[in-house]
Amino acid sequence: MADPIGYISTRSDGSDEPLGFGDVLLAGLAPDGGLYCPVEIPALPDGITADTPYVEAAVAILEPFTAGTFDADDLATMAAEAYRSFRHPDVCPVVELGPDRHLLDLTRGPTLAFKDVALQMVGRMLERELARRGRRVTIVGATSGDTGSAAIESLADKTGIEVLILHPHERVSEIQRRQMTTVAAPNIHNVAIRGTFDDCQDLVKASFADQGLRHDVGLAAVNSINWARVVCQIVYYVTSARAVRPDGGPVSFSVPSGNFGNVLSGWYAKRMGLAVDKLIVASNRNDVLTRYFETGRLETRAVEPSLSPSMDIQISSNFERALWEASGRDGRAVAELLGELRASGSVEVPEAWRARLDADFVGARLDDDGTIDTIADTHARSERIVDPHTAVGLAAAEALVEPGTPMVTLSTADPAKFPDAVERAIGIRPTLPPHAAEILTRPERYEVVDNDLGTIVERLRAIGG
Repeated sequence: MADPIGYISTRSDGSDEPLGFGDVLLAGLAPDGGLYCPVEIPALPDGITADTPYVEAAVAILEPFTAGTFDADDLATMAAEAYRSFRHPDVCPVVELGPDRHLLDLTRGPTLAFKDVALQMVGRMLERELARRGRRVTIVGATSGDTGSAAIESLADKTGIEVLILHPHERVSEIQRRQMTTVAAPNIHNVAIRGTFDDCQDLVKASFADQGLRHDVGLAAVNSINWARVVCQIVYYVTSARAVRPDGGPVSFSVPSGNFGNVLSGWYAKRMGLAVDKLIVASNRNDVLTRYFETGRLETRAVEPSLSPSMDIQISSNFERALWEASGRDGRAVAELLGELRASGSVEVPEAWRARLDADFVGARLDDDGTIDTIADTHARSERIVDPHTAVGLAAAEALVEPGTPMVTLSTADPAKFPDAVERAIGIRPTLPPHAAEILTRPERYEVVDNDLGTIVERLRAIGG
């Protein structure tokens, strides 16, 4: 086993002792409100080729990050279990769309979205680590649509785990909602917040800031503020790059982006040594990230509902990890900058930080009309039906592709999760796969509440006490 890697908070002043992977897995958010990041980034392991099975690649990539908590045998057992339910032998297959254009299909998991790839592993990691420590936890998570259902699927009926998922009321698709609210497992609890995803996320962060609550109910997180989510996603960047460039040459990625966690995983893959040219941060009309890359300012605005609701976000939590790295890992400076953003709604990112970020990322946006046009155009050219989020990524890829460098667009959700938008674009209403269609007839269990921290604390104490 490799020597364990330590993890520190993005807001640390440098005096904190690094934590091990198991501690970070269970903690989720740091006590100072920051996000945990690895002190060192290991090199990409040798021997991963286009023919390497996905489970084998996952073990090789994850082992150095989890050393001291899970060894290769642990990872192999969990990965085999996690990816057995995926509906393709490659787990995350790559499809060629045309010269230098490829689609990475991340929709083959049980809830038909990319979140399954990481969360099927994270759920097993949590259960195994809790059993080893003889502990129980209360998971609280915010979702813009897909994280919640993937988390619930991976954690339903798991021993020692209670789950409370917050979603924005009437701002997710019916399929996304039903994938969460029709699960009858007694440890699953759903709450719809009268507000936006950002409101839900703020409630989660405020819950973690309550140290008494955190201790009393054993709070933990599974959305992408949890480092385990980010690291598990590195794997499909590596396997897809090997699939389209077996020679190890450079590849670009276009990533439909909301909370920045998915594209951040691609950045960590690059830091490990993967030959990545461009990382395109593709946004919908809620384009806080694209505006940053154009202007150098982070500026929050009102969240506008769109055809791609999982990206309806104005506060991209994982961007904090990128800022921390760009700052030279200056936790105090990051905390000050984010404090100013919270206080004023706008902040200028220091020029030196911007230069480091601009070397790796580029932003692009697509509005709803463009999304409809891209779904229609993709279907006309390839007979492939894509969901609205994938359409945003495809349009960004088309705008920024460079001849000679393969462009891989991440397909993040099955089109059947967004049938209204797809039908509007091509006149065809996609249907759910048989294993998922029964959610349309199951009874739902959830409550609708105001955007009120006291109410959420009350629910967490009730289920976690």
